[in-house]
Order: sequence, then structure tokens, then C-alpha cells
Amino acid sequence: MADTLTRAQIIEGTLDATGLSVAIVVSRFNNFITDRLLDGALDTLVRSGARAEDITVVRVPGAFEIPSAVSQVLGSRNVDAVITLGCLIKGDTIHFDLIAQEVTRSIGQLALAFEVPISFGVLTTDTLEQAIHRAGSKAGNKGGEAALAAIEQVRLFRALAADARARDAADGAGDAGE
Repeated sequence: MADTLTRAQIIEGTLDATGLSVAIVVSRFNNFITDRLLDGALDTLVRSGARAEDITVVRVPGAFEIPSAVSQVLGSRNVDAVITLGCLIKGDTIHFDLIAQEVTRSIGQLALAFEVPISFGVLTTDTLEQAIHRAGSKAGNKGGEAALAAIEQVRLFRALAADARARDAADGAGDAGE
């Protein structure tokens, strides 16, 4: 297996945010959690090389509004990636399930439709304590993790595009000699 891996072509992204333009769409609902997620994302982006002036923060009322704002951002701005941040805490009704499913599905569809990396930093927890742990306590900061995922995906997409261009150039060079 190790021998096969050494012969395989591996394409992956890096964690260098230098020169990237990033939008962060963050929910105000449960802002005592989402503000921590936002802080984690901003800190991670800047530590990874992004300039503060290349980051746009878009605040929406709640998690349900995240996908429509992402769609607007992708349609009106030239961004390399979008980070989504929100916090849904399960209650006694099915509201949590409905919102969580719709937000997740919609963000995934937008990522495919626009072919722009969209990272998912929307917490879906059973308890407030779980949310606190994921917003910078015991479980790290999921906002920072979402920022890292966005950076890596941008770099991966660019590496894949460069690889495709190199293959096309090599194919064209081979065709020219025929």
C-alpha cells in the first residue's frame, strides 16, 4: 500500500490564505456562540496570510437566512471562498431538524452550482454546553476549522485546475508532433 501511494499522483490544497478574498456569512441568532465562531474564523484567516481588507463579514438574522445570503454574495462579489457560521441548538420541536436539513442541503447545492468553496461552520448541537465547547472551549473552535477548510479547498481547486492545464498542454504538445 505504501508503495502504491508513493507512485500515485497526489493533489491537495495548502493552508496559505495569502491573496484570497473570503466572505463569512454568520448568523446573529445565538450570537454568544456565533461571535466566538466568527472570531475563530477571522483569527485563522489572518494567521494563514489573509489581509483583513480581503475579508467580508455578512451578518444574517438566523441560520435559515445563510444560504440566500451566500447566493447573493456569490452572485455579486468576486470571492474565492465563503465560510458559513451559525448555531442551531435542538429544542423540543421539529424546528431544529427542519432548519438544519434545509441549511445543510442549500449550502451544498450552492457550492456545486457556483463551483466556489463554501465551508460549513453551522453548529448543530443537542445542548448549549455542546455549542460552547465547539465555539472555542473543549472541542476547539469550529469557526477556525471552517476557515481552514475554505482555504484548503481554494488551494485544492487551483491545484486541480493547474494540473488539468498541464495535462492539456502535454496532450497538445503530443498532438503537434503527429
